[in-house]
Amino acid sequence: MPGFELINNKEKTALNKLFDESGILFAHGFDNIRKKYHVREFEKKNQSFFKSKFCLAVSSGTAAIKVALMAMGVKKGDHVVTQAFNFIATIEAILDCGAKPIIVNVDKTLNMDVEELKKKITKKTKVVIPVHMLGSSANTNEIIKICKKKKIRVLEDNCEAVGAKFKKKYLGTIAEVGVFSFDFGKMITTGEGGLILTNNPKIYKYAKEYHDHGHENNPKLPRGRDTKSIYGFNYRMTEMQAVVGKEQLKKLNYILKENLKRHKVLEKNLKNYYELRHILKDTIPNHDTFIFYCEDNYKRKKILEILKKYKIGTKNLPDAIQWHCSYFWSHALSKKECEKSIRTKKILNKAIAIPILVKKKISLYERISKEIAFL
Repeated sequence: MPGFELINNKEKTALNKLFDESGILFAHGFDNIRKKYHVREFEKKNQSFFKSKFCLAVSSGTAAIKVALMAMGVKKGDHVVTQAFNFIATIEAILDCGAKPIIVNVDKTLNMDVEELKKKITKKTKVVIPVHMLGSSANTNEIIKICKKKKIRVLEDNCEAVGAKFKKKYLGTIAEVGVFSFDFGKMITTGEGGLILTNNPKIYKYAKEYHDHGHENNPKLPRGRDTKSIYGFNYRMTEMQAVVGKEQLKKLNYILKENLKRHKVLEKNLKNYYELRHILKDTIPNHDTFIFYCEDNYKRKKILEILKKYKIGTKNLPDAIQWHCSYFWSHALSKKECEKSIRTKKILNKAIAIPILVKKKISLYERISKEIAFL
């Protein structure tokens, strides 16, 4: 969560340098009057950091999902399976492709229930989107195994778990395609922005063209006479976003380290008093959120009062549950489909999410957790 906390003179200096060197804010063309292509540099730095063959920077995490689905061949009438605890952006991207969202409940990991997934797959299923919610891995390997047998593609929605790992691989690089979000509430931020990661050259090629109005960026031709084979849309990242992103990426390891320190304090003081979110074996979360369960309504009320007192708040649970649970999305899904998420709603109603903020002192998390423990 803390990318926005660490915006400082590094980002400001980088932005000023962009204006001093050329003032070109567009990622393409203007070759004779620019010194750098910052979006392309940002993509290369992400390729290196996350060990992905191809990275494509786009305008948002939502755009990343939409462009990735298009590149994976999703068309009108296809079914795309995802989970009930999520941000609505995933559903919006599916609908925008003309496909039908199929919802799977979550379990106590707060990620996709693999057993229910097996029951939801049909001949119409084109893609499955596990979502690594609030910093921790879904059972991606098992999901990939299930889908491989049925020749279904897997897209990792890793918008909320940038920097987390499963079996020593960064989330977002395990399946055929992964996506990140760099919005203002994410681990690292470009204000708005997203990233598509893949090792598949065909998917990368389609995504690169589709996000840029179909431009093939033919090196033999100027942009005004560029070749094209598909139509696309505009989901491009700006040079300003990329300049900020390059500075933020340098801070990611520091953020992960500091998150862990605060998370450990909460875990140490609360694990004997509350049921904690279930974390899959071999997962290294990015620790941007600490989640535990409390069934006692009176205690829940008191816990929320403590968090409010220290100006910590909660992260999605319970403060923004209506935007993060498909039970409430009757404006986008049928009533019948919404009602299938009731099991997820019941789990989320018992959960409390404490955001990890690196500018908040470790001693504050010590104090908060002890107050919560001894209620």
